Amino acid sequence: MKIAILSAAHLHADSYAAALRDLAGVTLSVLWDEDVTRGQEKAAEYDTGFEPDLDAALNECDAVIICSENIRHRELTERAAAAGKHALCEKPLATTVEDARAMIETCAKAGALLGTAFPVRHSGSAFQMRDAISSGALGSVLMIRGANRGTNPGGWFVDPDLSGGGAVTDHTVHIADLIRFVTGEEITSVYAEADTHFYPDLGVEDCGLLMMGLSGGGFASLDPSWSRPNQAYPAWGDVRMQLTGTGGVATFDYTAQHVTLYANARVRAAQLPWGDDGDQLMVADFVAAVRENRPPLASGEDGLRAVEVVAAAYESLRTGRSVEV
Repeated sequence: MKIAILSAAHLHADSYAAALRDLAGVTLSVLWDEDVTRGQEKAAEYDTGFEPDLDAALNECDAVIICSENIRHRELTERAAAAGKHALCEKPLATTVEDARAMIETCAKAGALLGTAFPVRHSGSAFQMRDAISSGALGSVLMIRGANRGTNPGGWFVDPDLSGGGAVTDHTVHIADLIRFVTGEEITSVYAEADTHFYPDLGVEDCGLLMMGLSGGGFASLDPSWSRPNQAYPAWGDVRMQLTGTGGVATFDYTAQHVTLYANARVRAAQLPWGDDGDQLMVADFVAAVRENRPPLASGEDGLRAVEVVAAAYESLRTGRSVEV
């Protein structure tokens, strides 16, 4: 199977390229990027060819992984679908609910699969938490405390014209999706507070708090802030969740499986992961979905649900009120 990566704007393109190299019967056939310099450099790093023409790149693959700036997700997904190519799109699926719905509709009409890059739900601990809930071991879900805190990614991530927003856009979707995946419940309402405190010159929010109602009657909180110190924190951030039910408590830590390295040769410590590789598992699932003609574990509809939560959060910020999803 030939897979193309469309744009290396998102840093996750690096890990997806590595994941493709490790899969039997799969080739990273080409990298397309509208930034020719970046595309050529990354293609050499990925040991693949660079193609500056999008149509030509689409002719060289069976499916694509889209790692562009958020604002370009719809355009690239629809171009891929028009060429009959399945797509795995980086999160968030889109910057607006309307774009996400259009992407799903376009792919459905073209008979092309659409997946959303939610690697967190692929971890073994996510499945274990889901099993604990579905088996009744935790009882009914009462409350969830989530956090997806990170360093400031900079670059286009802090340009709302390319990203669609700040920390709320960037770090709401993983926990929103994880809540839905493990509980089987929907997020029904959002109240949000957000501001810019860590990096005063940013044109987007860098911290916030979301309070979310759940369809089963419980509630959840989420800290999506870029609050980890850029010059000192040993990793990009974290994804954590504590769930309290009527029958027990369970905790989830996506990055817990790591070794912390301190060395004189390094400016700061580093976290070296040794456990589940969510990106590898996600890319492998997407490839399997294409081969088996089934939806990926995280579908376009799953991506849409997370985008709806983000949109409700921004509407809450605008109105100062809780907003139904």
